[in-house]
Amino acid sequence: MIDIKYFTFNGFRENTFLLFDKTKECVIIDPGCNDPYEEKQLVDFIEDHDLTPKIILNTHCHIDHVMGNKFIVDRFNIPLLFNKIECPVLNAAVGYADACNIQYTPSPAATDYISEADTIEFGKSKLSIVFVPGHSPGHIAFVCDDQKFVISGDVLFQGSIGRTDLPGGDFAALAESIKTKFFTLSDDFQIYPGHGPSTNIAFEKANNPFLS
Repeated sequence: MIDIKYFTFNGFRENTFLLFDKTKECVIIDPGCNDPYEEKQLVDFIEDHDLTPKIILNTHCHIDHVMGNKFIVDRFNIPLLFNKIECPVLNAAVGYADACNIQYTPSPAATDYISEADTIEFGKSKLSIVFVPGHSPGHIAFVCDDQKFVISGDVLFQGSIGRTDLPGGDFAALAESIKTKFFTLSDDFQIYPGHGPSTNIAFEKANNPFLS
């Protein structure tokens, strides 16, 4: 069974996820920690629970989701994986930080690239990948079919969706991603988004005003 721990980090109030199972192996998804206090929160939890980080995963590479990439890579010497289509998005983060006067230590390049054809394995656990562009061009999400949850990044929020006014955003593509990749899951799937509280498929089908 996968345990899910999340932290809300940085000025964008981004959700960083840590997934682990009884083997104590874990993956870190979208590390947004961006100051020593936030870094310590994440490391303390890992050490207090005797966890062994195996992989960093990025759902996409907007600055708020990659702020902690370098810190985690340097601290734990583990691979960083994301969709290759996100490379220009990651490269643009430095200019965005400068323009907005945001503290940002540039992320390393990916150790390897992942896509919908791949599976993420850690400990005795497995996550499948779905390609869900629209908020960003190479956005992916991580699905656990056994426990019926999705780490969704900035695709679907409680009562809302990811913004599409950033470079590479596309509302039609985002709506199509949600309807064909998320809304085809059973209603009891839990959605853990990149910002805000969790939700579920049934609630969003019935109540999300952007998807009626």
